Amino acid sequence: MAGRPRLTMQVMLQTGGMAHAAVRACLHAACFPPPEQWDEAAMASLLASPGATALLACQQDEPVGFILFRCIADEAEVLTLCVLPASRRHGVARRLVGQAQQEAARAGAERLFLEVSTHNQPASRLYEQAGFTRQGLRRRYYADGSDALVLASTLPNTPRA
Repeated sequence: MAGRPRLTMQVMLQTGGMAHAAVRACLHAACFPPPEQWDEAAMASLLASPGATALLACQQDEPVGFILFRCIADEAEVLTLCVLPASRRHGVARRLVGQAQQEAARAGAERLFLEVSTHNQPASRLYEQAGFTRQGLRRRYYADGSDALVLASTLPNTPRA
């Protein structure tokens, strides 16, 4: 909302390994409608794929969100991002996206891609502020029939880790 100051939530970001698959599944279930929820097995499978990384955001040791992304060669892709409803609009997603951009650049990616529903205006604004631009449109991409915007961010040229 214009004119209202945003409160920034103090969160710690940590790399979330296989042990956090159940936590990520619970967060995902709290953030997405049933047809779009990923279970623990899906979370573990995605994290086991080459180049995948998960970052978990915690406030006072309580998980409030995560981002799961994958780097392959010189490209990276956000597989999913979610923040609990009570923790939204406090900078958590912005921190997760920014850290994913940094880590993808360190891994050698030149661009970071993602899809976002055309109905999800808050996420679209977040991504625009993070430097993402429209690359295309996937018609009827989501289970509810909504289209997905394909967005990309050019990453800084960072030496590989």
